[in-house]
Amino acid sequence: MRYILTEGQFDAPAESAVVDGLSAHLGVELPKDYADFLKEHNGGEGFVQDNYIIFFKAEELADFNREYEVEKYAPGILLFASSGGGEGYGFDTEDPAMPIVRVPFIGMNRQSAETIARDLADLFSRLAE
Repeated sequence: MRYILTEGQFDAPAESAVVDGLSAHLGVELPKDYADFLKEHNGGEGFVQDNYIIFFKAEELADFNREYEVEKYAPGILLFASSGGGEGYGFDTEDPAMPIVRVPFIGMNRQSAETIARDLADLFSRLAE
């Protein structure tokens, strides 16, 4: 899958060893398409049409989730990106399909998480609409 930003740029690939160790470090198996994405683009930011998105680096995933206290306020969500404003994008790890949800940073809770995409390719497609 080729992911495209209409403006901005992706970062250089993450080291395979770092990506391969993430699941054990985070305590959740990452979706294959996302692990592959990190091995090609270790974060980055820019626009997909009119929608801004910041992808966290593999090395920053645990820190961002801890700093945002995701496990306390929205357990079962693993944030991997931000809108650059008031929302985060994450995987719903309590659903075996691990769909992507959008959740507000202020007032963050599981009830406010909205499923917006099946996978990373679907997220890019929806952001491009």
